Amino acid sequence: MENNDSLVTNPILLEGLGRFCFAYDRLAYTEVCANGVESCLAAQAGGADRVELCAGIPEGGITPSYGEVRIARKLLTKTRLHVIIRPRGGDFLHSPLELERMIADIDMCRQLRVDGVVFGCLTPQGDVDMSACRLLLQHTEGLSTTFHRAFDRCRDARNSLENIISLGFDRILTSGQKPTAEQGIPLLRQLQKQADGRIILLAGSGVNEQNIRRIRDETGICEFHFSAREPVMSRMEYTNPDLNVGSTNHDAGTIMQTTERRVRATIAELAE
Repeated sequence: MENNDSLVTNPILLEGLGRFCFAYDRLAYTEVCANGVESCLAAQAGGADRVELCAGIPEGGITPSYGEVRIARKLLTKTRLHVIIRPRGGDFLHSPLELERMIADIDMCRQLRVDGVVFGCLTPQGDVDMSACRLLLQHTEGLSTTFHRAFDRCRDARNSLENIISLGFDRILTSGQKPTAEQGIPLLRQLQKQADGRIILLAGSGVNEQNIRRIRDETGICEFHFSAREPVMSRMEYTNPDLNVGSTNHDAGTIMQTTERRVRATIAELAE
């Protein structure tokens, strides 16, 4: 467990919630889900505290390339850099060969001096894979650790919360086991109370300018994960109209990127 980005010693009590909100002496801490270096820079310019760098966002996020991580590390001077460790899309049941690659990616991230890594493993029964997580955690010395939204696929959220705490993760990224964090508010509130400051809950999925304050106020959670992306038109002057590279519903003429404008707007809602 990494000390600089884990639990803090000076909690804030949100009025009316009756429990402590561990948030770095502030009412909120923000993480942008960044799909590339450009999105990382927009997050930094917009005032985000941290980014989670991911490739393959349509697949739920997979490990970015060495080059992406290296350049992001070079250019992020004010915003902390976390990197997802996930070798593929799909489920979170990882084979020994996949775990070997995940270890190599964690070692790479540590060598590049990223601030944290994000991963999670499940058993076929939908429980936290304790042995696989322990194996990966052995390689995270000096890094902050987040258990990602594999948590939302667990069959028993409350028991899984206790298992993840016992493993020593710093935080859990979760939508309260619903498609969006706003829909998951009831469970998020229960989990925040159960966690009782032993681990940070990071609310994510569908978090935006319109709902971030409500999620904070109704759950007591103080860390938020959002993408703040907008469409950017391709600069290509010619495209082949008969060919679509990738999935058939993919629009090759549009790139989705985080924008400084939306990052600032989302963070501003937390200051109200």
